[in-house]
Amino acid sequence: MNFNELNLRSEILRAVSELGYEQATDIQAGSIPSILEGQDVTGRSSTGTGKTAAFGIPIVQRTADNEDRSSVLILAPTRELALQITGEIRKYAKYLPSISVACIYGGQPMDPQIRALKKARIVVGTPGRVMDHMRRRTLKLEHLKTVVLDEADEMLNMGFIDDIRTILGSTPKDRQTILFSATLSPEIMKITEEFQTDTVFVKADKGKRTAAKISQSFCYVSKEQKNDALRLLLEASAPRRALIFCNTKNMVDELSAYLSDFGYRCAGLHGDMKQSQRTSVMKDFKSGRTRLLIATDVAARGIDVEDVDAVFNYDVPQELEYYVHRIGRTGRAGREGASYTLVSGKLQLTQLRKIEQYIHGQIEERPVPTVASIRKQKETEFRDVLREAASEGIDEKWLSFVASLEQEGFSAREIAAILCERMQKKNRRTASLQDVSVRPVPRHADKYSSSHIRGQKYKSRFRSESREKERRNSRRHTADYKRKKSGSRS
Repeated sequence: MNFNELNLRSEILRAVSELGYEQATDIQAGSIPSILEGQDVTGRSSTGTGKTAAFGIPIVQRTADNEDRSSVLILAPTRELALQITGEIRKYAKYLPSISVACIYGGQPMDPQIRALKKARIVVGTPGRVMDHMRRRTLKLEHLKTVVLDEADEMLNMGFIDDIRTILGSTPKDRQTILFSATLSPEIMKITEEFQTDTVFVKADKGKRTAAKISQSFCYVSKEQKNDALRLLLEASAPRRALIFCNTKNMVDELSAYLSDFGYRCAGLHGDMKQSQRTSVMKDFKSGRTRLLIATDVAARGIDVEDVDAVFNYDVPQELEYYVHRIGRTGRAGREGASYTLVSGKLQLTQLRKIEQYIHGQIEERPVPTVASIRKQKETEFRDVLREAASEGIDEKWLSFVASLEQEGFSAREIAAILCERMQKKNRRTASLQDVSVRPVPRHADKYSSSHIRGQKYKSRFRSESREKERRNSRRHTADYKRKKSGSRS
């Protein structure tokens, strides 16, 4: 569906056209009309499919039609996501100067936020800071028309349910409530029942929780060799920009230091960092000065970078939903992406099989690339670079330089070989690579695979049916025996 068919104001159409939007994605086409009509909407769609625009565009239009201050409140689980949503909303409202947006979150001074709230018509914030302003009476929700809960599943995981109840309890009962999530768990469904009326459900992922264009694989390695395995995967895949996920803040710091020591342009991101540090890290990542961003799950929420080539799960995520959000950072807007997961030990393998069940898909096992294969790959790439350079022509001063060395008794072949060797040794990343030992996946781990679980369910059903048949036969035989015994007595 084209955006021109969605009954949007000319100012908004002009803004989205400048952003390059032409065709609405499934989640946008399904959500925008219902939101414009004022209905309560719950949307499920994979990360990277345009969820922010799905609620942001119609909200801007509804705000333009309503003169009240602070008529819209958008709740986000993290500072990064709140900032990202604010930036997108401002783009959609570019040609509607009467619409001002305030972004409120912890870690920032209150006074600038209070000044922004005085003129804001759309407020984006984290639950904790929203409640701070409510207590100060610097944010009043009496005239609120619409509430949006973005990344609702993550807000539940972070324990914000009581804050959400408090906030929504302070809003008019006839408000419009919009909820977006990458997953629709039973807990999410309870929220829709509690806070929404006549909900319109938009499920744009056809039941699939991960994008089809993301290739998903895992490597089974020992815990001691995870660092070596990660470096081998990085060198083999050579992503221009990638995300690496860890389960703890300490692991983020340790891995960042480790990779930096080997010459990788990387940075860590987690909740213990100051907001100024986090902002600086994200700026470097988006600009390309940092190629690898190592983050925890919570800190990575709100990362809106379109061209992330790959996601590496250094740790298997502890929550099933986290896997969906992690790999959704690649393969965005219809692009291709890749995810690699390092699995160590039986417990992590069990968790991986549970993830497969959760996403209704298979994560393929793949061997860790060898040092020899990577060096061969690098040599091929280097050869191509030399061929291209030779075809573009060579500066005369360097030809003269080589000629002078030949006069000293060195051959051009020797000179070229020395230069190639020096170039390869200068690459700290490849020079220090180490192979990891091949570890076969334990056979008994098959009991956690998708096919085995389906087979076990069939066997269980077959055994139940067999037992029921035996019970029926037993009851029939008992009844026959009693009749015969009764007949013999008579």
